[in-house]
Amino acid sequence: MNILITAFEPFHGAETNPSAMVASRLPSTINGHSIVILILPTSFHLCVEKVQHYLERNACDVVIGLGQAGGRKCITPERIAINIDDAVIPDNQGYQPIDRPIQKEGSPAYFSLLPVKRMVQAMREAGIPSALSNSAGTFVCNHFMYTLAHLANTTYPDLRTGFIHLPYAHEQIDKDDCTPSLSLDTMVKGIEIAIRAVIDEKMDSHEALGTIS
Repeated sequence: MNILITAFEPFHGAETNPSAMVASRLPSTINGHSIVILILPTSFHLCVEKVQHYLERNACDVVIGLGQAGGRKCITPERIAINIDDAVIPDNQGYQPIDRPIQKEGSPAYFSLLPVKRMVQAMREAGIPSALSNSAGTFVCNHFMYTLAHLANTTYPDLRTGFIHLPYAHEQIDKDDCTPSLSLDTMVKGIEIAIRAVIDEKMDSHEALGTIS
């Protein structure tokens, strides 16, 4: 199995992005399956172009996007991406779409093609803080997740795609700051466990991991 892991460069004036830091520490194989890392520009257009270019030239079974969700307390696999760009800040190219559909004729939303509940459960069993997320936001991460799923639905029928958001890394937070963060070692371990769940399971579990609000 060929697995592509993508991550994003820093954005909005930050010096680092935990997704890139975590991705760079992943092994080249997990359970004998190839892991390829691709660091993407935090740009609505360029991130998609770079992955499309890769998929056109390389066989790929799974694409898992990683991104930063500052303020979250744990690792959060995303259940769904919605067909809207509504950027509260510009991307790294200065582009700031507001209320703009990602695909004019596309589905209103796409669900992850990964066993997201099993991923959460596997991380929790290993003591890694994790939760299922039902919103990937409306910035570049959601745009990327939606577009990946759209490509799988229209062009690559055997491709499984999904997205995982990471909290801030400890290194990004001042020691007196109460903003939630995790260590890089914890996040790397969590993502490796999530990848193993994707390798081992195609069907998701039927557990109550939703939220009331």
